[in-house]
Amino acid sequence: MALLTEAEAKALLQKVLSYSKADACEVNVVGGERGNIRYARNEVSTSGTMITQTIQVQSSFGKKNGVAAIDEFDDASLEKVVRRAEELAQLAPENPEYMGVLEPQQYLKSTGYFESTAKVTPAIRAEAVAKSLQESGQQKLAAAGFLEDFRGYSAMMNSKGLFAYYPSTNVNFSLTVRTDDGTGSGYVTRGYSDFSKLDTVSATKIAVQKCLGSVGARALEPGKYTVILEPTAAAVLLENIFFNMDARSADEGRSFLSKPGGKTKLGEKIVDERVTIYSDPTNPELPASPWSGDGRAQEKVNWIEKGVVKNIAYSRFWAQKKGVKAVPSPTNVIMAGGTASLEDMIKSTQRGILVTKLWYIRSVDPQTLLLTGLTRDGTFYIENGKIKHPVKNFRFNESPIIMLNNLEALGKPERVVSTESNSNYLIPPMKIREFTFSSLSDAV
Repeated sequence: MALLTEAEAKALLQKVLSYSKADACEVNVVGGERGNIRYARNEVSTSGTMITQTIQVQSSFGKKNGVAAIDEFDDASLEKVVRRAEELAQLAPENPEYMGVLEPQQYLKSTGYFESTAKVTPAIRAEAVAKSLQESGQQKLAAAGFLEDFRGYSAMMNSKGLFAYYPSTNVNFSLTVRTDDGTGSGYVTRGYSDFSKLDTVSATKIAVQKCLGSVGARALEPGKYTVILEPTAAAVLLENIFFNMDARSADEGRSFLSKPGGKTKLGEKIVDERVTIYSDPTNPELPASPWSGDGRAQEKVNWIEKGVVKNIAYSRFWAQKKGVKAVPSPTNVIMAGGTASLEDMIKSTQRGILVTKLWYIRSVDPQTLLLTGLTRDGTFYIENGKIKHPVKNFRFNESPIIMLNNLEALGKPERVVSTESNSNYLIPPMKIREFTFSSLSDAV
């Protein structure tokens, strides 16, 4: 599929808007091509490509809104979708929180589109997977994995003249390797915007090492332990902070950022002073859209700076209600790190547990961000600065806020893919004291 260039997207959106008879109109177009290859038991099971391209129109008469979408781009279909949105708007009740369409914005320059990814073919995917299978096959292990690449764009325009366009690419690779008897398991995941950075061989070697090292796991008593979280494990906990930096839920008492009396923790220190969490769409390791879904410009924003809550996301309606600046939710999230390597953290640990993956994360208490879940695919006991033996998996009960108050060391941030949301982040490995494991789990 030929993606629409910026000029082509602009011309298309202008044509759609020309059909509008509403007081205000906003048009979004998104298009992309996803290619994938899946394998299990050392054999490719599926391979495919999915192409999508959709136009969505929001028409407004006063505070009455209607939305319609279509995936046909001929003139008759374009006019049809505009008329449909207008019909729905006339039938709709007024939305008291509707803020109207935005004036034109100034956007940062973000480079998230790479030809190396855009030009990936089924043959290139197959070659990458074949190299992975060769590596696991040499150890007589069972491998199951998934490789997916994406190239696409999003664009929007409204009746006040706002126009935004952003092309992007991405590739995610995940792999689980197991022993034939199912007693050992290792996992690895990698995500990049630039396909040329993906090395399936080195990634597979990590999964193989964890798999072989996890054979013969011994049971440890549940309790509070010093843990070293690899970035993949840390990400699924931390993203529960990222997803909940919302002002309205905090103001209404539904958030970990809430305080009694309708107040929030904005401006307060809530975690260790070494913790800084920010967003920056121009970050070269994690480029992201310079505009949010409603067209607001993204900026570099410190959400938590040296442990202090510096910003909370405000919708335009809630910002107006509170008389503050409207801050959009971020399009990427980065946690600043330190200088310690994973090896340094292990060497400095007298007694602890290395956690390489967490999964099946569920909320226990939204107001404290208390979470539960399980370790998986390689959990190891550390004694006197060395990995001594693998341990059976645990269920944990822990809050990432409490966790970040028990921080002992941070490593260099790495781009990781969340095993829960499939989102990409830059997250450092971290050493945490008094992490709570509540029970054992027999799963490998």
